[in-house]
Amino acid sequence: MTTIRSPAVAGLFYPADEQQLRQDVQFLLEKADRHDLKPKALIVPHAGYQYSGAIAATAYASLRTAAANLQRVVLLGPAHRVAMHGLALPGADVFTTPLGDVNVDTDLVNAIAHLPQVSISRAAHALEHSLEVQLPFLQSVLNEFTFLPLAIGMASAEEVAEVLDYLWGDEETLIVISSDLSHFLPYATAQHIDIQTVQSILQLQQPIASDHACGSIAINGLIIAAQKHGLIPHLLDLRNSGDTTGTRDQVVGYAAIAFGQGSNHGA
Repeated sequence: MTTIRSPAVAGLFYPADEQQLRQDVQFLLEKADRHDLKPKALIVPHAGYQYSGAIAATAYASLRTAAANLQRVVLLGPAHRVAMHGLALPGADVFTTPLGDVNVDTDLVNAIAHLPQVSISRAAHALEHSLEVQLPFLQSVLNEFTFLPLAIGMASAEEVAEVLDYLWGDEETLIVISSDLSHFLPYATAQHIDIQTVQSILQLQQPIASDHACGSIAINGLIIAAQKHGLIPHLLDLRNSGDTTGTRDQVVGYAAIAFGQGSNHGA
C-alpha cells in the first residue's frame, strides 16, 4: 500500500491551484538572473513565495545546464514543528503537490536507514514547510526525478556529512539544503549579519550559528562535505524580506548559493 504525504502548506506558502502555481513558478524562474553552472548542491530559502520565491528561483534557474542529467534530489531542511534528534526519513512513498507526485527514492532510503542518526518520523514531515516548498520548483525545472527528504533535528554537522557521503552519487544527484538566514531583525542589522554568514559559507568556514541560519546544521554538514569533495560555493542571490515585500522593521534573510567545481566568486 502506497503511503502518501499530502501538501501541508499549499494555499499558504504557495498557490494551491495547479495553474496558478505553475504560472507563478515559471514567472519567478524567467525573471531570475542566469547563472549557468552545474551545481552539485544548492542552499535555497523556504519562506512563502511572495517573500523568498525570487531568491529560490535564482538557485533553481542555475540548474538549466545540469537539469537534463539530474535524476535524484537529496533534500535536507530543518524540522520546525517537531523536536527530534538526528535526521528523519518521512515514512512515505510519495509526496504530492498541486503539480503532481514525486516518488521517494527507496534506494537512497535503504542506503542510510542503518545509520544511528537516521530514524523515521512521519510527524516531523507531516506539516514541515521547509521541504515541501522546494518541490514545485524542482518539478518545474527537472524532468522525471526521485527524491529523498530529510528533516533535521538536533544533530551534529559530522552526522549530516556522514549521511551526505552515503547519498552523494554522481552528476545524477543534486543536494538541496533548505534554509533561511537571520530572522526578525531590523533591515540594516539583518544585512550586516547575513553578509557575514554568507562570507563564512563562501569560505567554507563552519560552524554557522543557528540564529544566523535556521538550516545551520545541514549547512555545516554540507560545508564539511564540500571540503571533502572539492566543491566551491558561488553566491547567486542575497536579499531579505525587506527587499521583496517592503516592510523593513523586522526582516528575514534569504540567500541562494550553488556549490560546484570552479573558482570562487560572489559576495
